[in-house]
Amino acid sequence: MFILKRQDVEISTIQHPKREQQIPVLSYQGQTFRLISVFAANQQEEAKAFWRDLTDNRGKACVLLEEPDRYSVWGKLRLEQLGSEVGTDTKALPFTQACILLLQTVYIDIADFLGNRQAGLFQKDITDVFRQWHFPQADTSEAVNYLFTMDPLTTLQVPQWEEHHLITLLQELYRLGKEYFGNANFAEGVGEILQDMPASDRNQFLEWLNQSPLGKLWR
Repeated sequence: MFILKRQDVEISTIQHPKREQQIPVLSYQGQTFRLISVFAANQQEEAKAFWRDLTDNRGKACVLLEEPDRYSVWGKLRLEQLGSEVGTDTKALPFTQACILLLQTVYIDIADFLGNRQAGLFQKDITDVFRQWHFPQADTSEAVNYLFTMDPLTTLQVPQWEEHHLITLLQELYRLGKEYFGNANFAEGVGEILQDMPASDRNQFLEWLNQSPLGKLWR
């Protein structure tokens, strides 16, 4: 739809109607957009490819925001719809559970194949990702350590992450996994990794994954 610069828009936050959480929103020419995904400054091509896929292939009304230190993709939002899409209570929990299971699997594989030292470095890298992109309930080393050791399918203390957090996590997890393993084999067999999830939750997550550009990474 549009590629915009920071000076073209106004960015603020609004209160989520169902949670004690602030939602980033972008205003441009009387229209409101909600944050979908964030990319680092050196990921210009990835950001543009993600934005084009949403606009050209999925018919989404989106803007790509270029800033000096990052790129971000924002989707058109009608405020009355906030709380009625992915990121709501009905889908956020199983989607977050699935992402945490993938995170834990990559961590365990690094420890098994590359050793505990590399696993420790990976945990530090993930902690930096959570801090850089302001993930709720993941801003301390203790909180991140809990994410690696918890059982997301049984605990009641699953982080309240929005869809843009999950997309960013899977993007960064894939990038780090390729750096550590030297290939993308770790991102195959997602359905098997999530086999302990209820079938309906697993299938819903896989459908969401395959309908996004992430489906080309995680298979």
